[in-house]
Amino acid sequence: MRDPEHEQMPREKLKELQLERLKKKVKQVYESVPFYRQTFEKNGIKPDKIKTLQDLSSLPFTSKLDFKSHYPLGFLAVPMDQIVRIHSSSGTTDKPTIAAYTRGDIETWSEILARGLATAGMTRQDVFQNAFGYGLFTGGMGYHYGVERLGAIVIPAAAGNTRRQITLMQDLGTTVLGCTPSYALIIGETAQELGIDMRKTTKLRLAICGSEPSSEQMRQEIQNKLGVEVFPDYGLTEANGPGVSIECPQHNGMHIPEDHFIPEVVDPSTGEPLPEGEVGELVLTTLTKEACPVIRFRTRDITSLTYEPCKCGRTLARMSRVSGRTDDMLKVRGVNVFPSQIENVLLKFDGVEPHYQIVVDRRESFSIKELEIWVEVNEKLFSDQMQTMRNMEQRLRAHLESVLGISTKIKLVAPKTLARSEGKSKRVIDRSALNNLK
Repeated sequence: MRDPEHEQMPREKLKELQLERLKKKVKQVYESVPFYRQTFEKNGIKPDKIKTLQDLSSLPFTSKLDFKSHYPLGFLAVPMDQIVRIHSSSGTTDKPTIAAYTRGDIETWSEILARGLATAGMTRQDVFQNAFGYGLFTGGMGYHYGVERLGAIVIPAAAGNTRRQITLMQDLGTTVLGCTPSYALIIGETAQELGIDMRKTTKLRLAICGSEPSSEQMRQEIQNKLGVEVFPDYGLTEANGPGVSIECPQHNGMHIPEDHFIPEVVDPSTGEPLPEGEVGELVLTTLTKEACPVIRFRTRDITSLTYEPCKCGRTLARMSRVSGRTDDMLKVRGVNVFPSQIENVLLKFDGVEPHYQIVVDRRESFSIKELEIWVEVNEKLFSDQMQTMRNMEQRLRAHLESVLGISTKIKLVAPKTLARSEGKSKRVIDRSALNNLK
């Protein structure tokens, strides 16, 4: 479901459309959402102040804390009788973010996702096995409706029951898999354990992987295990869910449907907008959401933007792969470290599995004193001589320290030692939680 009108629109015309929609959305939230009215007035802002897209930077940010402070539906911009569905984030450590949808929101979201799937190369002839979680999580239902809007077949497998997932792929001719990167690896590992060659026994050709950050090395691992071409997808509950951006077969950044979103990248510390190409925190403004529009939402995700037209023909902005989150960043003896940096190093070594845990102790001070990394190795390396294991630990430590600029401890562990996740993986754990791994 390609949309040349919007996906190949000249940038000046696209900016005109964005400005028209931005003015309407700012007016809507000012009149309908007490939070925005109070915040705008506090900063001396009236809707008619927005005359150009550059004026967007004069508006205050919206944060996840604001959503928590106005839980559950303090951001609702329409009457409750217009709401037809509610989703939410996991809320594993605090109150979840509640996302409400009008019938128009569901239609728009389905269209956005259908366009995204087509961007990755899906067609009406494909069979999409949806192994994202259904329920309150946005992934399952979001993709389900998007695939149907595209006109392809959807198998609502949901996450889990991995052997059954493989059987469904074999029996029903699945061509596209949708799931988290972590779960794609689990499926690949399980197939290997069962002696199943996914290339020979299934019709899989694509994997759409989202819901958690992943590195280029992780992509290669998934492609090697499943024999598919992997396309990262990006989304968040505050901006519908999945579909905010996705890669095309050029694999040179994830296309953002700018007729629905205005992306910015800002300095995480100062909030000042950064030029094209510079790495910072992604900020999103929704242009077509009806129930819960957001203005300048700070995603906490680290990326960069480019506006150069893509070889695929699309003129939409592209964001680089998310390298981490500002709230996932570890400060180790004054040095900023992201889990993705560690992953990039680990997966370059033969014998190392794509499963690791970063063990920290946050109790003593804000800056972590010691970084310990637990890494799974394959059966051959683990059963080898002790000296071989020591040599591998030394090589990993030396490479990590050269990249991170800090000393680290490496602990190689047996296959299947670290916890697996059918949803989002947890890479960083406090030392107090180590008993859960034993």
